[in-house]
Parts: sequence; structure tokens; C-alpha cells
Amino acid sequence: MNDETRYLSEQAAKGAMSRRAFLGRAAALGATAAFANSLLAGAVRAQSPVKGGILKAGMQGGSATDSLDPAILESQVAYFFSRQWGEQLVQIDSKGELQPALAEEWGSSQDAKTWTFKIRKGVQFHNGKEMTPADVLATIERHSDSNSKSGAFGNLQAIDKVAVDGQNVVFTLKEANADLPFLMDDYHLLIQPNGGKDNPTEGIGTGPYKIVANEVGVRLRGEKFANYWRDDRGFADQIEILVINDTTARMSALQSGQVHMINRVEPKVIELVTRFPGITIRNVSGRGHYLFLAHCNTAPFDNNDLRLALKYAIDREELVQKILMGYGSVGNDFPINKSYPLFTELEQRTYDPDKAAFHYKKSGHSGSVLLRTSDVAFPGAVDATQLYQQSAAKAGITIEVKREPGDGYWSEVWNKQPFCASYWGGRPTPDQMYSTAYYSKAEWNDSRFVNEKFDQMLFQSRAELDADKRKKLYADMGQTVRDEGGAIIPMFNDFIDATGPQVGGWFEDGNQEMMGGYALSKCWLEA
Repeated sequence: MNDETRYLSEQAAKGAMSRRAFLGRAAALGATAAFANSLLAGAVRAQSPVKGGILKAGMQGGSATDSLDPAILESQVAYFFSRQWGEQLVQIDSKGELQPALAEEWGSSQDAKTWTFKIRKGVQFHNGKEMTPADVLATIERHSDSNSKSGAFGNLQAIDKVAVDGQNVVFTLKEANADLPFLMDDYHLLIQPNGGKDNPTEGIGTGPYKIVANEVGVRLRGEKFANYWRDDRGFADQIEILVINDTTARMSALQSGQVHMINRVEPKVIELVTRFPGITIRNVSGRGHYLFLAHCNTAPFDNNDLRLALKYAIDREELVQKILMGYGSVGNDFPINKSYPLFTELEQRTYDPDKAAFHYKKSGHSGSVLLRTSDVAFPGAVDATQLYQQSAAKAGITIEVKREPGDGYWSEVWNKQPFCASYWGGRPTPDQMYSTAYYSKAEWNDSRFVNEKFDQMLFQSRAELDADKRKKLYADMGQTVRDEGGAIIPMFNDFIDATGPQVGGWFEDGNQEMMGGYALSKCWLEA
């Protein structure tokens, strides 16, 4: 091993270089793929967790309206904090595979209509009480109730009944669903004492950190739970999240050492950030996408020709180049990309001012359309909205842009106003993504897409155990959303975070930003 290769190995061991960057640099030095992978594996093994200290994150995506109720988690900060204090029955790892969590094991009947989860014994809630199958049952019952306003409501509608059988919880479904275990990783389905029925905002869970401070929209802090049941996370004594919605302030906090990691690094500043000593960019592709949502049940967006006009009026390639700076790919107005299993490529919709003008005239609408945006909608959202405004103008469509404050955007604008900028982090399977955001009765159907044919295909795909037939159904569902829905999806984004020099244990996880949401629990502070 020469000096340059040894240096690369040391950098990887410190977590200062992504797998992609490591393999690229190693190849440039003449190392074979097999040798480079063996070096990387050795470097990863060399990382030993360090215990102690206060690990801090600076995050965009928090507001004064955030809640600890898992059912209504909306912002990135609330979601990220929940990953540290709560847990689900299962967890999806960085490879997209299911791993046991509060359920030790699970299995189904041959027809995939009955699923049995064996609940782990000896797990304590932060209030000292032992977690039981009855708590799991109560959690599922609460989130299945439309009055809970749970973001997981749409995922649970295929369940006929749930019952406790000794140490097991048994799900009986209306129709077969081979993906049911994946649905149990939904971040809303944190197991709470009595399912959260008594006090859903209490913030009592089974995770590695118990809540000791919840200054909503400002600062959140957790303290290591002494009786936590596993040893592969929870290395810091304390964790802290500072809500820093301003991009420049967030970068300054990282550079100064006020925080150890940040989310949502804007692609346009990456080149500058890489010059900062000790700062490492952490980017990974996945299922996340930036979009503009038009409510299909609200005029003038209840006219599909107007929705098609808006879809043809957006220059997707320009947004990928100027907003993502290449850190992502072009979207096609449906939420599934090649990161998903059973993906089918559909004909790519492109920027076409003539088609946009045709559908706009056919819609009969005249005058402007109001589009709301905010810095917190997604990184570069305000700039993206202005570019959209300019490309639409070439088709004779006037988009009036209203810039909303970040505080309250997710409670007062998203899922309420009829046309706004937004984002989705994606879901592990097509069924979960469609059930959460496109099923007619889903609480988070944020484009108000109601289509009986689509719903029927959704239910049919859950019951279809033949992979080829299921893939065809997903393709037809994607085509329906693309051509009739209210989601204008110009781009799939990389998740781009950054860490300071003290952070150890970081690895790529495309399930969500910040290592799938687990960065504060799975990383540590180097001595």
C-alpha cells in the first residue's frame, strides 16, 4: 500500500470520505475495484464507537407549530427528533432490508393475509414501564382511527383486525399484502405507552434518548436512556438539535463548531463548503423529490388541462442543473424512481411551451395562478419557484409567487393551500408511497388526488403476489398519477448533509437525510 492509498484508507476510517468518493479516488490511483472495496471494508471495521459528549445537529425544517405526537409529525426536525426517542416494530436498513426492532421476528400465512409479529421482551419505555404487545395493539388502533389525523392512516386501511396472542400481535388483512412489514417502519408508528391514547404529545418512547428539553421551533435535547435495550446506537451522553432555518447561519454554525452536523446543504454552496477545513459533504441519492402541489379539488386546479399545462410549463432539466447542480435527476410527475423495487420507466415529460399553451387555452382559465413557496419547502425552493415562473411565462401562463415565512409553513400552507412548493423524502416501497400520499382517503393526500380507478389498482397490487403482474400495476398507477394527478414533480434530489471533523460512524443511507434520520443515534464524537 503506497502513501496515497494509505491516506485514503485513513480518511475513510475517519468517515471523512463517502464510499463513492473513496472508490473513485482509489480507481484514479490504479487500485482494482476488489482491492478498493477490501480497503474500504477494513476502514469501516477500524471505526470503533466512542462514548460520551454532547452530539449536536443544526437543522432546517423546524417551527413553533411542531408536535411530539408521532401521528402528526410534519417537519424535518420533528421527524428527526422522533427517530432518537421512539422506535417502530421494524427498521429498514441502508440496503433497504428489514431489520428487527421492537418485533423480534415476523411471518405470514401462505396467502399473506395474516401476519404475526413476535414482540420483544424486556424493553422499557422512558417512564420505566415495560413495553408489551398491548401497547403495540393500542398504537395501531390509534393510528387506524381517522380522528388521529395520522400520516400512517392510509397505510393501515387494509387491516381488518389486530389482536394480541400471548407475546404476539396478529394482523388480519382484508386483502393479501406482502409489503405489510415494510409499512410497520412508517415513522409515525412509534410504539407508545397505551399507543399514545392517553397523551400522544408526551414524547415517551423506547429509543436510545429520552426527551429532557423541547423548546419547540428552537432547541430539542435528549439524554441517553440508561436502560436502553441495544448497544449499536446511543453513543453520546446527550444529543441536541438546534433549529437553524437560515442556510447561511446553519453553515456558519457547522464551521464554527457550534454544531457537529447539518442537513439540507444547498448544492450551490457545496464547492465553497468543501474548502472549509474538516467539513465533509455527505450526499446520497434515494427516493426524495421536490415538487409543486396543486389541489385537484380546488379551482382552477380541478381542471386537468390546467394541471397538464403547468406540468408542460416547467423546465425540469434547468432545475436539475441550476437548483440541484447535478445532485439529483429529472422527475416525471409521479413519485417513483429507479431506487424503488419493481420500477418501470414511463415516457419522460419534457418542457414544451406549445403544449403548455394548448392545454392552458383548453382549460378556459384566464389570469394568474398563485404559487406559495418558502425557504423551508426544500433547498433552493424560492429560486426554483422563480425559474418555474419564468419558464411558464414563455407559454403565456402567469404564475404569481408568494414567499411564505418558514415558521408555520408546514402547518398553515402545506396540505392546506391549493398550490405550493413541497418535498417528499420517499418511502421504502411503491405501495407505501402511494398509500401515504395518493390514496383517496389518505390524511396526507396533499394533492387532493381522488381517483377510484387508482384506488382499485392500489388494492389489487397489494394482493398480487406475482412480481411481474404487480410491476405492471405499479406502472399503470404511475401513468395515472403522471397524467391526471396534481403533483408536479420536476426532480429527484440527493440528500445532502455535512459533518464537522469530530463526527465518527457516518455511513450512507438513502432512506432519508441525516443517515435515514438516525445520525444522532448512530454517530459519535471522536476523541
